[in-house]
Amino acid sequence: MIPASTKRTALAAILLLAAAMPAYAHVGVGATSSFAAGFAHPLSGLDHMTVMIAVGLWAALKGGKAIWAWPLAFVGVMLVGGALGMLHVPLPFVEPATLASVVALGLLLGLVVDLPVASGVAIIGLFALFHGHAHGTEVPENAGGLEYMAGFAATTALLHGVGIAAGLGLGLRFRSLARAAGAACAVVGVGLALGVL
Repeated sequence: MIPASTKRTALAAILLLAAAMPAYAHVGVGATSSFAAGFAHPLSGLDHMTVMIAVGLWAALKGGKAIWAWPLAFVGVMLVGGALGMLHVPLPFVEPATLASVVALGLLLGLVVDLPVASGVAIIGLFALFHGHAHGTEVPENAGGLEYMAGFAATTALLHGVGIAAGLGLGLRFRSLARAAGAACAVVGVGLALGVL
């Protein structure tokens, strides 16, 4: 049994992360030249935080191999997308796909959709490609893009860990909380798409 203090700490961390300012994580916005900038970047926007935490929560609810496979797929494919963006390889529909990921992952979590691990890897990887590409295109050619991507990957993994910890600490006993978090993620996605968040 998980102590109540651990549950409260996990919940407080999630609430603090959810209180961040709206997203400025798209092409041409913000500093992208160091590890510290990359590390801070995912914490600057609701789209990134909600997706990263949703992936962790959904992986925790699925359990088994998904707990490591789904977050690892996101981080790995995100780095590939980032490299493509840094190399100026075009990818269509980056912004709409990024916003769609917030809604889709929120719905998958909120409805507690039980997919095979491989199917989850494919869905998560597809969305991660767009997230990574968006950030790779932001890196100026004369900047430390690799440092930035390493920082972004580290924070992404930490946010996945927050979702996993919350899912294991709260979600398995209180699935309705995990479902509510998924619904909130989908609402954030719709709000971002409509420009009200």
